[in-house]
Amino acid sequence: MSRIGIYAGTFDPVHSGHVTFALQALKAAKLDKVYFLPERRPPAKQQVEHFGHRVAMLNKAAAPHPQFEVLELVDISFSVARTLPYLQQQFPGDELVFLFGSDVVPSLAGWPNSARLLKAGELVIGLRNQDDRAAIHKIVEAWPEQPKAVTVFDSFAPDISSGKVREALRQRQTTSGVLSSVERYSDRNWLYVSLA
Repeated sequence: MSRIGIYAGTFDPVHSGHVTFALQALKAAKLDKVYFLPERRPPAKQQVEHFGHRVAMLNKAAAPHPQFEVLELVDISFSVARTLPYLQQQFPGDELVFLFGSDVVPSLAGWPNSARLLKAGELVIGLRNQDDRAAIHKIVEAWPEQPKAVTVFDSFAPDISSGKVREALRQRQTTSGVLSSVERYSDRNWLYVSLA
């Protein structure tokens, strides 16, 4: 039985913070693999780069790391009701471990069908910014449904956002957090370019 880390997001584009977080989670939770799950059409975000480009950039970011894979879901957006059974089908007999930044924790219990997610696998939470470990544990303990297990680790991932990376790529500027493979791909494919 393998321990499979599931790291879902928009990844528009993937940056060094995502990669560092995944590497840290791999070690903190003793994972065998981390699967990046890009969401095709996130309902909360209006304009995202084409899914095919985001997947290609993820594959480039994952290539130097043999423990990383990219998994493309068929559904347009994530939902516990549809995505969880798909993951359980993809990894029968394996242990699913869901990776989150601590910024997600306050809202997680309010997600539709969150109880199913919490019962299905372990949560691995990376502390972001100045988030407090005790405060995160207190929030988790107050949830009506408790997860199988919780691992909280100090994430020293660079404080960079995809928005900052998009702006740097748009301006053709170098900034920390931009992966060189992603920058080259973006330049070759005219991504994040303002045509105005």
